[in-house]
Amino acid sequence: MTNERLRTAMLERGLTPSSLAEALSVDPKSVERWLSGRTPYRRHRYAVAAHLGVDEVYLWPDALSPDQVASASESEIVNIYPHRWTVPSDLWRHVFDSAEQEIGVLVYSGLFLSEDAGIQRMFRQKADKGVRVRILLGDPDSDVVAQRGTDEGVDDVQAGKIKNALVMYRPLREVAGIEFRLHRTVLYNSIYRADDQVLINTHIYSFTAAQAPVLHLRRVAGGGMVSTYLDSFERVWDEATPLK
Repeated sequence: MTNERLRTAMLERGLTPSSLAEALSVDPKSVERWLSGRTPYRRHRYAVAAHLGVDEVYLWPDALSPDQVASASESEIVNIYPHRWTVPSDLWRHVFDSAEQEIGVLVYSGLFLSEDAGIQRMFRQKADKGVRVRILLGDPDSDVVAQRGTDEGVDDVQAGKIKNALVMYRPLREVAGIEFRLHRTVLYNSIYRADDQVLINTHIYSFTAAQAPVLHLRRVAGGGMVSTYLDSFERVWDEATPLK
């Protein structure tokens, strides 16, 4: 059976079997065999996935056993913090500063981030260097934001926090390379992404986000946790409305 996922990923990036083979220093016939359905060796699977910017398990779902996937996913856990307020402030800066391609923020308000002048300055500097910065905030007029405010026991304060964040982000809203969108999605987590690292702030009923746990994850070849969160981010982004 042909590997349509591999073929599609190559087409999306304008790669032919010859160009991919040249990039990986392998025989073009090997790439043709992979496209025909043969599973490559682990080192080649990793090299292909890294070059195409996709997950190894996505391209070859059956290559790893469930135990191997579970072990790799467990290895993606860098640290777990019992509350967001226990995450060292330097960690947020370190994670975002490590980004070379992509920074993503998916929150309802994330007011603590918009209030940090150092983080804002870093976002601008990263955008100037060609890093794509995408920030998703909840639509303050949406039902999901109103419901989240009710769940946290803060009612209209939640919408007000988003409006405050929009004001705080005003200096970045005209910066090339920084994009803002408003979403109307029920969030079960806030996602903070820098390339292959993510900070996941879980949402818990009747508790504010600052009181909820945070998972620090880093993508590992064969793991699935980071990819799941990043896929979720992309789905919310695709459905969100660009901020005027």
